[in-house]
Amino acid sequence: MQKENKVCNITPANRVHSVSEYYFSKKLKEVAQMNAEGKNVINLGVGSPDLPPSQQAINVLCDEAHKPDTHGYQPYVGIPELRKGFASWYKTWFNVTLDPQTEIQPLIGSKEGILHISLAFLNPGDGVLVPNPGYPTYTSVSNLVDATIVPYELKEENGWYPDFDALEKMDLSRVKLMWINYPNMPTGADATVELYQKIVDFGKRHNIIICNDNPYSFVLNESPLSILSIPGAKDICIEMNSMSKAHNMPGWRMAMLASNAQFVNWILKVKSNIDSGQFKPMQLAAVEALKAPKEWYDTMNRTYRKRRDLAGKIMQALNCSYDEKQVGLFLWGKIPTNSLGSEAMADKVLYEANVFITPGFIFGSGGNRHIRISLCCKEEMLQEALKRINKLQA
Repeated sequence: MQKENKVCNITPANRVHSVSEYYFSKKLKEVAQMNAEGKNVINLGVGSPDLPPSQQAINVLCDEAHKPDTHGYQPYVGIPELRKGFASWYKTWFNVTLDPQTEIQPLIGSKEGILHISLAFLNPGDGVLVPNPGYPTYTSVSNLVDATIVPYELKEENGWYPDFDALEKMDLSRVKLMWINYPNMPTGADATVELYQKIVDFGKRHNIIICNDNPYSFVLNESPLSILSIPGAKDICIEMNSMSKAHNMPGWRMAMLASNAQFVNWILKVKSNIDSGQFKPMQLAAVEALKAPKEWYDTMNRTYRKRRDLAGKIMQALNCSYDEKQVGLFLWGKIPTNSLGSEAMADKVLYEANVFITPGFIFGSGGNRHIRISLCCKEEMLQEALKRINKLQA
């Protein structure tokens, strides 16, 4: 007879109660159960690129992995080739000069960068400006480090840009850090030089660190832009970039951050106590991927443009409106005023049409009347999703 396991009278740290399980973690378990029941759910929720990395990058990974001397621990700061690769990429595409020795830190995905930055700069009680709607991890990580969340609204009528008049009227005395994310997720709003200049000026005026999370610059976007291209931005700004979206490498967990040498050094102090670097063959393959010419991005975007057209038809089938000028890996749509809320609509589509879309409420109250469709799904599956939804609506 199997002995029953009993949990000891242990309570978790308070920080465990400050966060809940990530929405996609919970929902994808539900989707997996539906698929186990034979329902063949079409996943238009998660932004995990289904296209492959460049063949050149894959070849380098395979060749290097066969070498006997590439399997050990790697430097905490990443191999020199990777830092130089990121610096060259920034110079080529953003016209930003970075010192590969002191101003770049490779990351195991930009999601971990959010944690490392927060641990490096925030004391308990420090204020953090978090966009609403915005990426949920900005809020959850801020809660984990006992920072004080200070939401700032992004509104459709303002192009999903910060309202600087409203920001100036807020009590910013305890605010130490501000998260921004352009091209924006979930709204698809693109940045401009003028916007970045205003944000840099705001940060300097109030002595607030500006953190720009920038993984979508190359997806359906003709003009990639970095906040670090603004003169003097490095003094107060940190920018993260990821190879997950632009280079189809989400499972590789290859990303970086760039800033002034002092900021990077403080972040490294935290990071070096948490992980031990990435597999060297993957780093060398990432170097190769960063050499991709414009044709690489153009080919990828031709695929996404076709998918975007189908996603637009799905939005229309759901009577949702959307901005044609959106960039990035998703389509953000506004649901009709007389319809269900975003969670109810998403659940109805999931349970009755077996199509998983993302409800906007998970990005904050500013997303309550919106839904999001991922473009990380093959055209035939998007067409099938459209067919199912049209049948549901009928």
